[in-house]
Amino acid sequence: MTEAAVRQAFADQAVICTAAGAPFTGRVCRLIGERLTAEGEVGRRVLGWTGVASHQGDALPLRLMGGLHALARSGRDKALSAIYPPATAPDDEAVWSMVGRVLVEQAAFLSPWLDGPPQTNEVGRSAALMAGLLVLADRFGLPFALYELGASAGLNTVLDRYSYRLGEIEAGMVGSPVRLTPTWTGVSPPRGDVEIARRAGVDRNPLDVRDPATRARLAAYVWADQRERLARLEAALDLAAADPPPIDQADAADWLEANLSTAPETGVCRVVMHTIAYQYFSPEGQARIRARLAATGARATEDAPLAWLSFEAMSDTVDRRPTLDLTVWPGGETQRLAICQPHGAEIDWKI
Repeated sequence: MTEAAVRQAFADQAVICTAAGAPFTGRVCRLIGERLTAEGEVGRRVLGWTGVASHQGDALPLRLMGGLHALARSGRDKALSAIYPPATAPDDEAVWSMVGRVLVEQAAFLSPWLDGPPQTNEVGRSAALMAGLLVLADRFGLPFALYELGASAGLNTVLDRYSYRLGEIEAGMVGSPVRLTPTWTGVSPPRGDVEIARRAGVDRNPLDVRDPATRARLAAYVWADQRERLARLEAALDLAAADPPPIDQADAADWLEANLSTAPETGVCRVVMHTIAYQYFSPEGQARIRARLAATGARATEDAPLAWLSFEAMSDTVDRRPTLDLTVWPGGETQRLAICQPHGAEIDWKI
């Protein structure tokens, strides 16, 4: 990958962050794209990146933003912490003087953040998933068995523990400390009871919601400007820690083949779901997941249905906005339920 392409990845991410209400994070992305040099380990690694740096590939800018936010939250460099939200940041020259310095001086802390993709667990996406489950509850009237791929700490695996306002309807757990009220366009989803009979998830690097290091890691990947998202994450972690969801460490395709039986399961609607995770699976893994779903779906019946609920960025939407797509067996038909803001803050309902 050329240095120019790497710099463009940071410029593009700056636009995305700023448009999403994270202007400070956008500034830092822009300044790195414009001013980063090959001085120090971090600069050399970033400018010499050999993969796909953009948010559509390796998400290199978000890896580095996570590291910088973690450093600021840690207090290891008090001068950097002092310019991070909720503080009011100084001008570009002062911000770059600080960021440029720590990229060199704190390379031992920051470099490991470049080694793997961002690991988020955005609770706001549960609003879209819940809307999808309401569609299924309306059709089948069955309890659900959830299989979440790329589940991270499992905060979306326990989506029934949150309270929702989706269009004109209320859903979820009344009085939950986590309440999701996305801006809604279109008709409301159907009313229904979402009963979870069982739940499970998988991740290559599952995070233990009871571990303080999990809180630190997940908070680092929330853009520093977005204090409401941070507060919501902390509340969701508290809920999950009281009764942690079962999240296995494995490859998603291996796990699905081992855990999703092709035999019909009467009286349960099985749902395979994921949010901004599918792009990180290998092409071979994606193909195996689709094949397992097709093989299982081929044997599904109205009293033993299967559903695939996908919240993923799509190339055919404006700014690659994520779509909420639902495939249901028997039949195997796919519906586009909604186009969403990446963190679930806005849902444009399409059915």
